[in-house]
Parts: sequence; structure tokens; C-alpha cells
Amino acid sequence: MELENLKPAKGATTKKVRVGRGIGSGIGKTSGKGHKGQNARSGGGVRPGFEGGNIPMIRKVPIRGFNNKNFTKRYACVNVGDLEAFEANAVIDQELLYQTRFIGKRSEYGLKVLGDGELTKPLTIKASKVTKQAREKIEKVGGKIEEI
Repeated sequence: MELENLKPAKGATTKKVRVGRGIGSGIGKTSGKGHKGQNARSGGGVRPGFEGGNIPMIRKVPIRGFNNKNFTKRYACVNVGDLEAFEANAVIDQELLYQTRFIGKRSEYGLKVLGDGELTKPLTIKASKVTKQAREKIEKVGGKIEEI
């Protein structure tokens, strides 16, 4: 088998159908669009959710409840295990983690330290929030936490 001998499997490629090219083609005249009407026109058809002029179901169903999603606080999160990459006694804050690409973007609410992973070096961490597990692991190895 050579590179120049390669070709698609039989039936894998089909010719483009040219509609509206005479009565003998089987798809001439109206080009498979039927007779007149909205769907026969260019750009024709109805928008998604349109139900022929009836009140759409989405408008019939009442809106219920309250969504607090817009008011949630989103912190930049980092695990204790990720902080193992820094040298001992380093001062770690949100800006340093952003510059070293441990977090994707800075959060207006600050940094949150989570407790996944292990830590063996004492570090000074400046964060807005620290979980109980993370606090125990950091203080166990002699580290400090400064809550902002």
C-alpha cells in the first residue's frame, strides 16, 4: 500500500445534489420545497418555539421561584496540595498564584484555600477564606494564615 493509492471507501463520498436543474433530474421545478408558502421562500420558516400563532408553551407555564445565581460569590480556589510547589516560608496571595498560573483569573471576592492534598512546608497564606481541613494541614506543618 502506497500513499498515492489511498482513496475513500466505496460509498463514503457522494456527489453534491444540484437541485432545480430540470424535470428529468427528479428535483427540478420546485427543488424539493413543495408549492409556494413560507417554507418555499428564501429565509422562510418559523423561529424555534413558534407554535402556529398559538401562545407558546414557554409563555403558558408560570415562572416560579427565585434564582440566587446572580448573587453568588465566586472565589479563586486552590488546593493545599498545589501549594507544595512553592519553597518554604513563602508568602502566597492571589496575585502570586495568578502570575504562576495556579489560578486562571483573579476573583473580586478573593482567594479560597481548599483542603485537598498534603503539605510538608511552612507557608504564609493570605486568603479570603480557608476551609477547616486546609487550616489544619497548614497549621500542622507550622504555616500561618492571614485572612483578608
